[in-house]
Amino acid sequence: MDIKDIKSLIKMVTETDITEFELESAEEKIRIKRGIVPEIVHYQAPQSVMAVPQAVPQMAPVAAAAPVSASAAPAAEKGEPITSPIVGTFYRAPAPDAPPYVEVGQVVEKGQVLCIVEAMKLMNEIEAEYRCKILKICKENAQPVEFGDTLFLVERL
Repeated sequence: MDIKDIKSLIKMVTETDITEFELESAEEKIRIKRGIVPEIVHYQAPQSVMAVPQAVPQMAPVAAAAPVSASAAPAAEKGEPITSPIVGTFYRAPAPDAPPYVEVGQVVEKGQVLCIVEAMKLMNEIEAEYRCKILKICKENAQPVEFGDTLFLVERL
């Protein structure tokens, strides 16, 4: 097989959805593969790397501001927390130009949407499980949240 034949085979493979082509005769064997098989998991390293820098800066201010967190503790006890059921990104409104679902001081009914937590490009509406009054919104818009993070402090009505 000459170089022109090999070039035409390569062209045929690249112009189709074929990822692997093999031709074998008594005299020759040709194998053409395209694409790269991903073997490295990219999720483990960024998560651990991101967790360490976030934890170190947060540790120093929290330790320095111990009296502030002690005064914030009674405020946390004042209301019941509504926590994130999943890891994702917290959004107060359905769209960037839309008004927020809830505001501090607002009374919400059972089943009313409080916010959205986006996880893997899926928008998960977080609803009130009971009638309550919003005492505090604990997260900023577009802020990442972990499972169990407090999103709102509320007072049952």
